[in-house]
Order: sequence, then structure tokens, then C-alpha cells
Amino acid sequence: MSVELFWDHAGFPPKDVLDLARGLVPRINELNTIVEERDYEDEAASLILPREARFAAQSKSLAHEFSETRLVVVVGVGGSNLGTMAVQEAVLGKSYDIDHPEKQILYADTVDSDSIDSIVRILQRTKGKVLVNAVSKSGDTTETAANLEVLLSKLSDNLSSAVITTDEGSRFEKLAKSMGLKMLTIPKKIGGRYSVFSSVGLFPLSVMGVNIARLLDGARAMLDNCLNASVEHNPAAIIASLLFLNLKRGISIHDHFIFSNDLESMGKWYRQLMAESIGKEWNNDGTKRVIVGITPTVSIGSTDLHSMAQLYLGGPRDKFFRFVSIAKNRASVRVPLMPGFETIVENIQGIELTDIMEAIRKGVQKAFIKAERPFIEVRLPNKSEYSVGQLLQMEMVEIVLLANLLDVNPFDQPAVEDYKRETREILKARQKEI
Repeated sequence: MSVELFWDHAGFPPKDVLDLARGLVPRINELNTIVEERDYEDEAASLILPREARFAAQSKSLAHEFSETRLVVVVGVGGSNLGTMAVQEAVLGKSYDIDHPEKQILYADTVDSDSIDSIVRILQRTKGKVLVNAVSKSGDTTETAANLEVLLSKLSDNLSSAVITTDEGSRFEKLAKSMGLKMLTIPKKIGGRYSVFSSVGLFPLSVMGVNIARLLDGARAMLDNCLNASVEHNPAAIIASLLFLNLKRGISIHDHFIFSNDLESMGKWYRQLMAESIGKEWNNDGTKRVIVGITPTVSIGSTDLHSMAQLYLGGPRDKFFRFVSIAKNRASVRVPLMPGFETIVENIQGIELTDIMEAIRKGVQKAFIKAERPFIEVRLPNKSEYSVGQLLQMEMVEIVLLANLLDVNPFDQPAVEDYKRETREILKARQKEI
């Protein structure tokens, strides 16, 4: 079964959408060539990964050495860990630590001292093997370097428990070699937010017990669909066209409304993917500077209906919604027939929670249709590795095609360097005071 796209209520006639999507065929053909020729020198090289066996093989081989690990700490920020977190929570569940007390998973993705102190204390009291996997392409990410140094100081007697994932020739690679740490490398042209199907995601996910072969199988199957020049069968081209058309209409906010709590990090992963890839400026004639971008947001159904539905249904018409739903959950929970409760809320006794969620999802969509609020629905058959791999790949190709319509580079992030540069200057001054 495959991830399905429904776009009957996206706000535009199918002919308009498909006519625009057909203009993407030259770019789709270019992407096909990159994949077929395995051109790792192109910035779109991440599309080669689902058909690349070596990163999965290297990741599985190294992960085998950590099969007895009791605590996994992924040290990274943004693209270095959001994809891993998204897959782990979707496939294994947010409650993984509760269901599997023999193995805990933590993410050191902030330099908040209280958060890192908590991770340190958990590391120190863990009885059994620990894995610290630090991920940074450049090797000079401030937050990652600071957190890794803190954690390595606690592993000083067992540095074999650390693995570095980085670019060849980076500062992290030099550090790993000087300290004798295990290391995995990433192709240089693959940016962090597109890197989940490389060792960045495959290694820690393999250690956690995720079937990375099936993850890549799903990505590969979806890639074939998303590089299909027959755009009526290409979900990435259709969504990219809808996002572009809605933006031209003045709808500049795109909300991922996710009806599965375990997919919240998937929404946050997409938030970075979109914001960092298309929030850009360009000169279309060499004289006029144009700023483009869509603000991505994340909502959780049904939780955020109680905080955001009034705005979404009664507020400004500046939002285009993507409902993400699951056809079949892992668990089945039924509301019991307890005396007295039938007087509080009718028609829920004896009903499965999945059916209640489905009724809410359908009710929301009917309300959106009546209020003429545009939306699409992406429906996953389940939260398996195969389905999650499909979703990730579809959204990555979608963003590459959307960038083509907007005439921006989806693979750079020049403005991000501004805060990093200022941060380094402040820390340089602070260092002199110590």
C-alpha cells in the first residue's frame, strides 16, 4: 500500500494545477538524470540515496557493534537530527522509552543547560552500554560541538562509545581521527535537511531497531512516482504546484495538520525543509529584488483544534492546509461502557478511539469545505518504515520542485550564517574574559 494524496479541495481546478505541473517536466528530467548517473557532485544528490546500498550497509555494520546499547544520545541540531527523530517517533512511537525500558533514546539538540544536565545525569546512571552519535556536516556547529565536548568528558574512560558523522575533511573528521573515534561520512553535496537517508539517519535508526532497508524501499518507490514526467501521477509535482498557486493568491502560511501524535516531529522536520529551502530572495531580471517564502506551521489533531480551530476557520484566509492521517494505527483502544458517562457525551461508549479520531478528522474537513478553506490530505496506510520512507521522499522532491517554480536554490541557506557569525563573535569576546 502507498501513501495517497487527495486534492479535491485545494482551491484550484485540476486543469490549472496540471498545466503548471507540466512546466516542471524539464526539471523532473534533470533530476532523473542526476539519479541515473549517480551524480554526487550535484546539489540534488540526496535523491540518489534511496538507491544507494553502501550507506545502509555501513550503518548496519557499525550498528551491530552497538546492539547491546542501553542509551543512545544523538547530538546534532536541525537537519542533523530532525529526520532521525521524525522516523524514530513515527515508526517506534513517542512512547518508545516506556515500551522498551532496555533502550533509551535522547536528543542533545540545544545548549539549554538544564536539558543537557538531565542528559548527563541519565548517561551517568545508565547501567550498560552507551552510544553518543554526534552529527555535523561542517563539524563546526556551535551547539553540537559544545554538547559533544560535555558528553565526551563523561565518556573519557570509554570513548569507543562515540561515533562521529560528518563530511570528509571537516573539523569533526580531524577530531575523530585525532581521538581515535569511529566515524561515518556524508557526501559533501547532501545538505543536512535532505540527509536522513544517508548515514546521518540510517546509523542511529538502525541502532534503535528501525528496519532501514524497508525505509529505503518506501523512499525508492515514492521517488519513482515523484520523478514521473506524467505529472497527473506525480504527487510531488501536484503539491508543489498547489503551494505555488496558493502563494500567488496571497496564501503564505502552510500548516501541517497531523492527525497522529507520533508524527509531530515529522511536521517539524518538514518545517525546516520548507523554511530553509525556499525562504529566499532572488533577482529575476538583475535589477528587482524579490523576497519569496511560505511560513510552515505544525498542528496536531485533535489537540490543536481546541486552540487553533477558531483562527483556522474564522480568521484570515492566508493559510493552506495539509491534513496528514493514518489509515491504521498500531493499537486498538475502545471506550468502555461505564455507567453514567453516557450522560456526559453521547455516542462514544463502545466506540474505538480510532473511530472517534476519524469522525473528528472528517468533521474538520467538512467544516473546512463549508468555510472554503483550501486543503489537501496525505494519507498513510500505517506508520511502518515503508510508509514513512514514502512520505519523507515525497516531501523532499516536492520542495525541490517548488523551489524551481519560485526560481530559488533549495539547497543553500545563506541567511542562517548571519546568526552563526554573530554568535561566534560574541563567544570570542566571552572567551577572552575567562
